[in-house]
Amino acid sequence: MPSNVAPAPGTGTSTAAGAEAAVPAEAVTPLIRGIAVLRRLTDADGVSSLSGLERSTGLARSTVDRITATLARRGYVRLDGRDAVLAPRLMELGNAYLAALRLPRLLDAHADALADELDESVSLAVGDQDGIRFIHQATRRRAMSLSFRIGDLLPAERTAPGPLFATEWGDREWARWRERRAADPEDRGFPAVPARSRPIEYGEDDRNDEKDRTGANRTNRKNGKDLTDAKDLTVAKDLTVGRSLAADRPQEPGAGRSTRRLPTLGDDFEQRTAEAREAGWALDDQLIEPGLVALSMPVRESGRIACVVSVVSHTSRHTAADLRDTLLPRLRDAVAAMERELREAQHAESATPRTTTAPSGLAVWTGASKQELGREFIESLARGLTVITAFGEGRAELNLTEVAQATGLARATARRALITLEHLGYVTAHDRVFRLTPRVLGLGFPPLSRTSLAEIAAPHLTELSQRLHDSVSLAVLTGDEIRYTGRVSTSRVMSVHITVGTRLPAYPTALGRAMLADLPEPPLTELLPLTPRTITDPDQLKAVLDRVREEGYALVDEELEVGLRSVAVPVRERGGRVVAAVNVAMHSSRRTPEECVAEVLPELRATVGRIQEDLWVAGRFRRVPRT
Repeated sequence: MPSNVAPAPGTGTSTAAGAEAAVPAEAVTPLIRGIAVLRRLTDADGVSSLSGLERSTGLARSTVDRITATLARRGYVRLDGRDAVLAPRLMELGNAYLAALRLPRLLDAHADALADELDESVSLAVGDQDGIRFIHQATRRRAMSLSFRIGDLLPAERTAPGPLFATEWGDREWARWRERRAADPEDRGFPAVPARSRPIEYGEDDRNDEKDRTGANRTNRKNGKDLTDAKDLTVAKDLTVGRSLAADRPQEPGAGRSTRRLPTLGDDFEQRTAEAREAGWALDDQLIEPGLVALSMPVRESGRIACVVSVVSHTSRHTAADLRDTLLPRLRDAVAAMERELREAQHAESATPRTTTAPSGLAVWTGASKQELGREFIESLARGLTVITAFGEGRAELNLTEVAQATGLARATARRALITLEHLGYVTAHDRVFRLTPRVLGLGFPPLSRTSLAEIAAPHLTELSQRLHDSVSLAVLTGDEIRYTGRVSTSRVMSVHITVGTRLPAYPTALGRAMLADLPEPPLTELLPLTPRTITDPDQLKAVLDRVREEGYALVDEELEVGLRSVAVPVRERGGRVVAAVNVAMHSSRRTPEECVAEVLPELRATVGRIQEDLWVAGRFRRVPRT
């Protein structure tokens, strides 16, 4: 890796220096730098100033500008003033891995059903070297609920799935784990979890002087270094919880005259792995943070662990032992059902011809982008990221020729991109066949996996309002009312003033009719005349809804309020169901109804199309909250 790109956290800091020194000669430097920028944005929860990216990556500002311009052209980031913001389209990289993996498509419904039955959170995780990554979360709506996101990386030793994955480790994997533990004693490379305490060593003088806590001559030793801050003793006791809680071990006065080491989180990992191998399940008794407990079992395919399913709770509901005794039988049943699902899918897939993909049109797109952006567009970065999207459902393993065909790239270009991705840990190669690794989920997926429809739509609503100089809104249907979930107002003297959260009856609004038209039996009760033009006859309103369904938009002229004119278009999820609507509202003096259809409707439809594209990417493997 170029010396001016710092190693990304969460990849095992112990191996980062070696990886930097061993960059293959054919690696694509712009791709390495572009991925470094994406990782820093991910670690910054999706938003960072351009100057912040310059500092965190060590890249020149001009390089950061070119990278973010290329990523923005690709739709992976949005440039908002001096900030770069991850965009939902970036999730197509993680989607490629999840589609190739198959597990979310096959097992998510089982995990959701188990969560509903137990009224506890349930997760699916896969191993990622000496860590684990979540690929599915079925959480419960409670005041205290899980904050982990799809793609979050956790250290194996501080989780319940970790010991189960470690049962399949060899000497190489254990050596990597020990190296990482030594290089990162506080788990700073795992931003998704609280830092663990550093080990503290006590000597003979420490025990004698401990009676006098205010003594000025205390000499503690921490990792072989002198320490004068007594707070470290408290920190060690506060942070070492669960099975490694030092406070649970009583000490006699005067004991420990020889130097000894307090245990810290994860010190018993090898023992827990041996226990998991024998029992077939594993517990997390507050290893991540106090109060969090989990019970895990492996889901196997062809004798190997495909993923691990976990039931996660809080000590206010279950102790770890209670979680095991109460829920283990039901978890075994769920795992058995998941393994049957995988066997049946494997049998069906063996009889299905291997899928192929047509060239992605990358050459045309990169040519146009180069012409538009000129030197600011980094073609090799765009090409390298496109290689990731060559993988997917039915394309879990691809050789070089298949990658080149799927992307439309020359074999030499595809080969250099694959070499780079393999060096960075996003691709593995075996017998000239390439596979994506779980690390791909670290490219923006965690912060974006919690994005709501309102957040997806917000920048698009702003752009539409700026083009038309009119108010633009997003709303959802709740019974026979609409509720505004997104809003961009204009600064006109006379404009439409409605705030997010406002509820209005659906029948006299364009937003409401755009959504009501999708229902087989729309609720049309209490049709009150709000203005002289309000339609109150149910049959007449049904005819209007039929026309809205056929034409794909709704136009309401002074039916909600005199002088208010609005046109709306429905927003559809991947399956085609209407989940929201977007409107443009204005005073009737601004445009005639005919001008609304001719001038506003095309812009509105284009905006909704862009919102839907982002929604479909974001919602491929997760439920996107509407608000």
